[in-house]
Amino acid sequence: MRSYLKTARSAPAVSPATPQLVTQAGGRYRLVRSLFARKATEDSVATKVHFHASPEAVWNRLMFFEEVPGRPPFILRLLLPHPVRSEGDKSDVGAAVQCTYKGGDLVKRITAVEPPFRLRFEVVEQRLGIEGCVRALSGSYQICRHGDGADVVLTTSYRAYLRPRLLWRPLEKILAGQLHCHILNEIGTTLPYPIAVPLPAAAE
Repeated sequence: MRSYLKTARSAPAVSPATPQLVTQAGGRYRLVRSLFARKATEDSVATKVHFHASPEAVWNRLMFFEEVPGRPPFILRLLLPHPVRSEGDKSDVGAAVQCTYKGGDLVKRITAVEPPFRLRFEVVEQRLGIEGCVRALSGSYQICRHGDGADVVLTTSYRAYLRPRLLWRPLEKILAGQLHCHILNEIGTTLPYPIAVPLPAAAE
């Protein structure tokens, strides 16, 4: 596969989250954090979606995707801040993308761009009010040609603080998978027949 990795550059300045929103979101998780937060461990979640569209079409949609207008699933609305929109150029390594959530925001820095197959990023700032429970570290979109369509795997790596892991890890997987499906289904609104299929997390 030919690589299109671009030269890194300085990330532009981004605006901070609204302090009031972050404070309100953080209040919901204060009790959980005080009861269950312990030494952090790193984990990841991957979700796969098949689109009846070429990798090039999916890539173009991903590059220009900004709004997340659809209503998220109930469990996502109940337990996690959910994405609203993103701003920033995804096509350059080193570029910053600010993602606005209901209740805060986070900032991603693009670390790899290989059209139309791979986009990777690291999370450099997170202000969602859940930082004492879970903190996103990095993520990627992997696009592979599959028959007459394309498979997209969205992976998120994160730092988890809540224990016991036997109790909290399954819930984290469910919530992250719901978030992934919500984002991928919105990306696929102009592409036919997205099919969301959760996958086991895989270390990179």
